[in-house]
Amino acid sequence: MGALAEILFGGLFQGSLYAMMAVGLALVWTTIGVFNFSHGVFMMLGAYLAWQLVAFGLHPAIAFPLAILATAGVGWLLQATVVRPLIGRANLVLVVVITTLAAGSLIENGVLTIWGPRSKQLPPLLAGNTMIGSIGVSLHQIAIIVVTPLILWALWMFLTRTRIGLALRAVAQNEDASQLVGLNVTALYGLAFAIAAALACIAGIFMGGYRFMSPVMGADPLLKALIVVVFGGISSISGPIFAAYLIGFFEAACSYYFGLYWTPALLFAVLILTLMVRPEGIFTSRGRGLA
Repeated sequence: MGALAEILFGGLFQGSLYAMMAVGLALVWTTIGVFNFSHGVFMMLGAYLAWQLVAFGLHPAIAFPLAILATAGVGWLLQATVVRPLIGRANLVLVVVITTLAAGSLIENGVLTIWGPRSKQLPPLLAGNTMIGSIGVSLHQIAIIVVTPLILWALWMFLTRTRIGLALRAVAQNEDASQLVGLNVTALYGLAFAIAAALACIAGIFMGGYRFMSPVMGADPLLKALIVVVFGGISSISGPIFAAYLIGFFEAACSYYFGLYWTPALLFAVLILTLMVRPEGIFTSRGRGLA
């Protein structure tokens, strides 16, 4: 029972982080049709901004939302400067991969210059530890497991119950028809990037309260998020959410039984098998749409 409890808890915790990252990637893809390879950098930047605001003396309840808003603004700015001018090009996906990688590297080196290479850590959402069965866990991890579904539910309600959310879904389904009915597609592109950056920032704050932060802390979560969206299907929002938790459980089980050394190889085996058998993902059908 101890092994099962450890795997279940580890899967829920890792799956929560992966879900926050993967949903942002999927949102940008379904809305604009591009991969944002600077997504992991937003996770790191948001965590560092939150740390700086806390260092200035702000309470985390104030510092964290301000960091999320600031990171969302950086996401919007990146879309406006390195993505929007490229829309309409035949090789859009490849070019955006290159430009977002370059922008991410620029931001990463900027953070390294400003804050230095020394590791930092954010205050946890909840301080202290507790026992679940025979395993000891932090209250911060439990808070992440509880808060993440609430955030994802709020995003789902925004996309399905508000006029702006419905406009985003309309753009995802048919950009030309959305323009014909008067939707501001350019503004909606920026909104999609801003929301994705905000979600990455939240994931960074979650991770920063559990592990030490560094300027390269977003690289591994971005890689795991890419595996999740391929596995679950990037053409929807719900697919990556389910896939994030499945990958989280799979990773926790592999780490427990095979060790950390073999886990990345097994994850990539799942990625390759998915691309061979069902390249559109196991939870979605072909096509784009915020479903």
